[in-house]
Amino acid sequence: MLRGLLSFSSMTMVSRVLGLARDIAMSHVFGASAATDAFVIAFRIPNFMRRLFAEGSFSTAFVPVFTEVKETRSHAELKELTARVAGTLGGVLLVVTALGMLFAPELAAVFAPGDVHDPHKFGLIVSLLRLTFPYLLFVSLTALAGGALNSFHRFGLPAMAPVILNICMITGALWLAPRLQVPIMALGWAVLVAGVLQLLFLLPALRGLNLLSLPRWGWRHPLVRRIMRLMVPTLFGASVGQLNLLLDTILITLLVTGSQTWMYQSTRFLELPLGVFGVALGAVILPALSRHHVGTDRAGFSKALDWGVRMTLLIAVPATCALLLLAEPLVSTFFQNGHYTAFDTRMTSWSTMALCCGVPAYALVKVLLPAFYARQDTRTPVRAAVVSLVSNMVFNVLLVGLLYELWTTPVQRQDGWLHGLAHVPGLHVGLAIASVLSNYLQFAQLWYWLKRAGVYDPQPGWLRHWSRLGFACAAMVAVLLVGRWCWPHWTTVPVWTRVWHLAVLVLTGGATYVAGLFVSGLRLRDLRAS
Repeated sequence: MLRGLLSFSSMTMVSRVLGLARDIAMSHVFGASAATDAFVIAFRIPNFMRRLFAEGSFSTAFVPVFTEVKETRSHAELKELTARVAGTLGGVLLVVTALGMLFAPELAAVFAPGDVHDPHKFGLIVSLLRLTFPYLLFVSLTALAGGALNSFHRFGLPAMAPVILNICMITGALWLAPRLQVPIMALGWAVLVAGVLQLLFLLPALRGLNLLSLPRWGWRHPLVRRIMRLMVPTLFGASVGQLNLLLDTILITLLVTGSQTWMYQSTRFLELPLGVFGVALGAVILPALSRHHVGTDRAGFSKALDWGVRMTLLIAVPATCALLLLAEPLVSTFFQNGHYTAFDTRMTSWSTMALCCGVPAYALVKVLLPAFYARQDTRTPVRAAVVSLVSNMVFNVLLVGLLYELWTTPVQRQDGWLHGLAHVPGLHVGLAIASVLSNYLQFAQLWYWLKRAGVYDPQPGWLRHWSRLGFACAAMVAVLLVGRWCWPHWTTVPVWTRVWHLAVLVLTGGATYVAGLFVSGLRLRDLRAS
């Protein structure tokens, strides 16, 4: 699992670095404008459905069944299952994609109600949505190929596929946008092309495993139906974070122009710890847990899960501490150039600080969910998901309302709530805090039900693990606080000054954390033996 994690994480790291370069290019070319908000909304809808169908419910239902067939049946049956699933998934999503493109105006009205009365912005959302929606079809088939490769411990190529999307979007922003009458449309074309290229990228690897064949309709195939039965509850359970994000998208259209972009840019800094380690651990641990469950190896199952939780905390806790202290330096260094202003930096920093507090919960949920899906228990996570989703909606309203009341005067509130929400900057922070609270609630419920099921017994050494983690994080925080005291100003200094100041802070902070772990007794063998 450690080798798989390192392979997956290294490729994902490349993807995340390019993703940051993509967002830098976007902020430089387009800034925090109505056009950028329109693209964020248009891309978020198919991206949400991608994570719901492909990375959420489909992968968590497909990989355990695929692993079971791989371990207990012939390769010919495995190849047929792949063809049947590809044909069924592709057929269903082809219809969904066609309907999404046809009813793009209606979808835009549902997910961006605050922009319906702005003809220019709403028209951009509809046009971009028709370009980006087919991405759902291609990337879902890419997820199928990636799930099959992961089951054969080929983690590198599936993790590398998102690099293609980032390269296409960087090219679109820097090269294609200046050549179009409506520059933001370049990003829509980039997403469409990337979807096709990502699928083509993984097909040779499937051929190498002798799993590539023409897709076949398999609606009545017993294993396909079994996957579909497992998918139904996970459609909701595995993707509660995405549902929360989409509800935030709807609410944020009622706020100040630029709020979509500020929130979107804030989530970019969470992608490194979550994507490189949280999602990577979930992808690596699911086949392993499924294999232990098929082999009725309860001790191996518990040990693998314990290893995943420890590894998650080793990254998520210091990531939270570092992001809290470096939010403004990160945002100003990477995004404050071109059309991105110091005010945009401040707004993005606020939501980054709020969101980063939820990194441990986001990452741990990614590790705990496979423990249920590996046992083909797709119902229990739904209980946690329902509570989390409802609580997020309640927290959204309460926190945005509270910030609105605190940050406005009675005179400003005379024109009504809707008018006031659209003119008070910073209210998007309430949505960020609500998302964090609901995710911690989801984690607490999953942890409770996992312990109650009796399939997880914590391994020895947890007190020592927490002591090492606490000591290393305290040392890192002390170093970063000194750095922030020495360099308090970030939005008013030249870009290259920000770059070398941030580089010093990141390198010294990271080195201090690693040194703190080793000084407190952690050794590389502990990562393998945990």
